Amino acid sequence: MIAPMSAAPEKSDPADGPAGPPVVTVVGGGLAGSEAARVLAAAGLAVRLYEMRPATTTPAHKSGDLGELVCSNSLGSLSPTTGKGLLLGELDQLGSLVLRAARTAAVPAGASLAVDREVFATTVTAAIAAEPLIEVVREEVTELPEGPTLITTGPLTGQALSAAIGAVTGSQHLYFYDAIAPIVTAESLDLDVVYAASRYGKGDPDFLNCPLTEEQYETLIDDLLESDKVPAQDFEQAVYFEGCMPIEVMAERGRQTLSFGPLRPVGLEDPRTGRRPHAVVQLRREDKAGQLYNLVGFQTKLKWPEQKRVLRKIPGLEQAEFVRLGSVHRNTFLNAPTLLAPDLSLRARQDLWFGGLIAGTEGYAESAGLGLMAALAIISRLRGLEFEPPPPTTALGGLMAWLREADPEHFQPMNVNFGLLPPLEQRPSQKGKRARREALAARAEAAMTTWLDASPWAEMLRGGQPATRAG
Repeated sequence: MIAPMSAAPEKSDPADGPAGPPVVTVVGGGLAGSEAARVLAAAGLAVRLYEMRPATTTPAHKSGDLGELVCSNSLGSLSPTTGKGLLLGELDQLGSLVLRAARTAAVPAGASLAVDREVFATTVTAAIAAEPLIEVVREEVTELPEGPTLITTGPLTGQALSAAIGAVTGSQHLYFYDAIAPIVTAESLDLDVVYAASRYGKGDPDFLNCPLTEEQYETLIDDLLESDKVPAQDFEQAVYFEGCMPIEVMAERGRQTLSFGPLRPVGLEDPRTGRRPHAVVQLRREDKAGQLYNLVGFQTKLKWPEQKRVLRKIPGLEQAEFVRLGSVHRNTFLNAPTLLAPDLSLRARQDLWFGGLIAGTEGYAESAGLGLMAALAIISRLRGLEFEPPPPTTALGGLMAWLREADPEHFQPMNVNFGLLPPLEQRPSQKGKRARREALAARAEAAMTTWLDASPWAEMLRGGQPATRAG
């Protein structure tokens, strides 16, 4: 657990002035909000945590508990050779409330950390209730509060608060529908088939291209039309904007729709044959190091096993390693590279921070981690210190670097993965993906330890027992 920095002062209202501790408002009692509230309180700050449930609920939630999980009951693999396991290990180093609750509520799940949802949520709720500096307010926030405020309302932010956020950020930078294309690692592509080219040779050859024959194109269309899809949730409407049209919906408009749309081959002659393919699947770089590429236009509601089966039929993607699979779903999130400063505060209003999924991440562990980072940033600001995020060689640091450096024109929320980390300075002595990931994980653990040792909050954060890791 997180150790308090000092004896807990009396709770106070902001009207009490400088004699009392600063009051920080946290809006949203999910994983990010609960994690942040606990850290803020441990630093001696009074916290007013707003959670609208159970008085006002969402179509996805079933209870009024804090930290309720509404999708999977798994926080992901515990193996440090996975992105999720690396992040969970870092959260353990930081004394995470979410990790402590997950250990309490853990159920058998092999190498993954899965939980009993009810036990997990009641454990989080009880931990927050036990904090004398945290006041839980059960009401909906419809306007942005004054003073230091952290917004962690997640993907189902209410309409009134969304409108208030849109007013201060510019509505064009606030998204309500998430259209995600799959992302693959560059090292898993077959470069004997995939070729670099920009349409008509204009500019640098920034795109990679997978050429399809007419027969391969027709097979892809059949697969898109016939494969199993994820049904829309009750809180989602199957209404798609042109900018986030699932690729299978485009295919339903006609068998040649894609060949005249995102798969059009015009101006993309294959330099090895000198001929134009029947169709081309384009891959666009996701990161500066060129380790990750997304499939342009392939946002989809195909079920994840189906996506892997179908997309690995595309020439050059037969051995593709997917670090993110496609989806189209209801989600409220910010264009983080445009709107957020490195400390997760809003550039247009510096006493307003964002954490969790609304800040541009995907996943439970990522949400908790970003809530924790936002809390440390707030503490730093209120203590007059410069906030230094973890180095980008760590899972948390890599995720925060993504929020700063991703292409704002094509920004989409991201799960943690090894592709977010800078390449190794030297190749490991052993070959293979596992050896490389072991080296990346060792570097990340050492970097996080060094960062934490130098942090003014190290004593406050340390103290939790690490979760059992799988090999």
